[in-house]
Amino acid sequence: MIRFTIDCHGWGSKLAKRIGTKKAKVTVARKMAVILHAIWTDGTEFQANMRTA
Repeated sequence: MIRFTIDCHGWGSKLAKRIGTKKAKVTVARKMAVILHAIWTDGTEFQANMRTA
């Protein structure tokens, strides 16, 4: 089982300010796709830690 937190929203927002919204959306989607592909090929179980605000 893989367990870690991903703050895609915060990371994506900072990235959008730096490189623009369109490129940031593609970058975040690619990051998520890479993580999912690694999980599918490895066969591990993903469980993200949810933080409450």
